[in-house]
Amino acid sequence: MQNASTRVFGHRGAKGYLAENTIESIEKALSFNVDGIEIDVHLCASGELVVFHDFTLDRMTNGTGEVGKQTLEALKNLTVNGGFQVPTLEDVLNLIDKKCILNIELKGKNTAIKTCEIVDDYVRNHGWKYADFIVSSFQHTELEAVFQTNKNIPIAVLTKASVTEAIELAETIEAKIIHPNYALLTRDNVKLAQNMGYMVNTWTVNDADTILRMKSYGVNGIISDVPDKI
Repeated sequence: MQNASTRVFGHRGAKGYLAENTIESIEKALSFNVDGIEIDVHLCASGELVVFHDFTLDRMTNGTGEVGKQTLEALKNLTVNGGFQVPTLEDVLNLIDKKCILNIELKGKNTAIKTCEIVDDYVRNHGWKYADFIVSSFQHTELEAVFQTNKNIPIAVLTKASVTEAIELAETIEAKIIHPNYALLTRDNVKLAQNMGYMVNTWTVNDADTILRMKSYGVNGIISDVPDKI
C-alpha cells in the first residue's frame, strides 16, 4: 500500500538540476515545495560551518585541497561548478527561513558542537523549532556529541550497511530517525523499524521504479536529487 504522506527531501538542494549544496540549488528545491532539504557541513579553518559535500574541493570547485584547511574568506573566493559560491550554514538557514525542515548532515570532524550552537541560536532567536531540524551523520562520534550537547535536536543515523546496526546505534543516542540507503530496505524491515518507533527516510532515490517501490514500502521520507519527481 502506498504511503500518501511520504515526505520529500531535496538532496543537497536540487542536485539533479543545479550544483549541489549551493543557494541556487536550495532555492530550486524550495520552488518544488519540498518538505525538507538535506545539506552537508564541514568546519573550515576559520571556524565557520560551510555547506559542502566532499572533503576536498577538487570535484566541485576551481580550487584544490581539503575544505577544512581553508578559511571562509578563501572558500568564498572560489567558484563552484556553474558559477556559484560556497555558502555557510547560516546563509542556508536565512534562505530557508522555516519554510521546510533542514536536514544537516555532519560530514567533517568537529562539526557537531558548532552545529548545535547554530541550531540553538536559530531556535532561540529566529523563530525556528527543534522539530524544524534533523542532524544526521555516518560518523558515530559526531552524533554522540550532538546527543551529549543538546538532547532536543532530532538525530538521524545514516547507514549504507545495515538497518539493524543503525537501530542499535540509534538506541544509544535516543535517535528516533534512521536514514538507510534504499538498497537496504524491504517492506519488512521498514515496518519493523517503524513498529519500534523509528521514522525511516531513505536516500538517494531518483528513478521512477525505485520511487514507487519505496512508497509502497511505506517509508516516512524520500531524499532525492529530483524532488519534483517524488
